[in-house]
Amino acid sequence: MLIRRATYRPGRFPRATAGMIIWLTIVWVLLWGDVTTGNVVAGFLLALALTTITPLPAATFDGRFRPVALLRLGGVFLLDVIKASIQISSYALRGKRPRGAVIRVQTRGHSDVFLTATAGFTSLVPGSVVVDAHAASGTLYIHVFDIDIAGGLEAAHQAVLDQEERILRAFASHNQLIDAGFVPGSKMGQRLPVPYAPAAGDDK
Repeated sequence: MLIRRATYRPGRFPRATAGMIIWLTIVWVLLWGDVTTGNVVAGFLLALALTTITPLPAATFDGRFRPVALLRLGGVFLLDVIKASIQISSYALRGKRPRGAVIRVQTRGHSDVFLTATAGFTSLVPGSVVVDAHAASGTLYIHVFDIDIAGGLEAAHQAVLDQEERILRAFASHNQLIDAGFVPGSKMGQRLPVPYAPAAGDDK
């Protein structure tokens, strides 16, 4: 009710949709890592302030929500965060020197929304930080904390592509999935034949 009232009249305070405010609030809570009333309220107020002071440009979204794929996206993300946190903590306690690397990943989606979401989810997992993104080409440059923890260059590269596919499977429309080279639906790993689908990026 609070969000609906705050976003009822477009063009007035605040200058953002309810979905954007909810998303920014969730990101704030995830960054703190603790779901409390104080964190939710603080995130909501911060989202209102940010979208009012520095309003984001409008981005079209004509996708859809697939419950099964959405649950998979959230579940795998939480497992990745827990696993990466344990690995990096163990690494630090042993005093080992990380062997970092910067990889280049060519994403398959053709939307700034999905590129931003992929960058955001990737950066929220400990041990990986997006250092640059080219919206025109859909390319992400990601710093990996330790390439051995990531399982090697190929595994680190594939992890980002898998993250993008989970996001697309959860939110992309039928046509957007086809445009990215995927068979529409929630099932992972189903690619269209090469003549109809762009080849998966393999630049490191």
